[in-house]
Amino acid sequence: NYDMRNILNGTVMQNHPALAVTLVENHDSQPGQSLESVVSPWFKPLAYAFILTRAEGYPSVFYGDYYGTNGNSSYEIPALKDKIDPILMARKNFAYGTQRDYLDHPDVIGWTREGDGVHADAGLATLISDGPGGSKWMEVGKNNAGEVWYDMTGNQTNTVTINKDGWGQFHVSGGSVSIYVQQ
Repeated sequence: NYDMRNILNGTVMQNHPALAVTLVENHDSQPGQSLESVVSPWFKPLAYAFILTRAEGYPSVFYGDYYGTNGNSSYEIPALKDKIDPILMARKNFAYGTQRDYLDHPDVIGWTREGDGVHADAGLATLISDGPGGSKWMEVGKNNAGEVWYDMTGNQTNTVTINKDGWGQFHVSGGSVSIYVQQ
């Protein structure tokens, strides 16, 4: 029942973005460690999308989340490579340019990156939902007008056509993430 409108409130990512090293989990926060703070496996792709497709911070992907763990502890971390790879691809190829935030709903939040003149076809729209899912009308910039965008995570099958003013209606399923990029 977390209100996602508050996800940045009081964080280093919000107040000092150039100093923020962002993570979902690491060797100190995994189960059985002194700073244990377990993140539910269903939420990790959402959290990785948050730290990897935004402009703020220097993100870190935990080896245990990527490859999984099967040590001698009673808690095993499942491998999320298949979920994290599209998010890493989005960061590498599309997460450039002006960012616009849509952190205006308790369960569904989003942000866009407009792209820049350096990276071909850059720009993206990310939505995450920790509740029933939904959609957002978001601006991706007039430079993307007329383009057709798709969800590169494969979580949504619909496409979005960017209107002449640079806006589109983007969708996300409940408890999921969608990252739209140019088709």
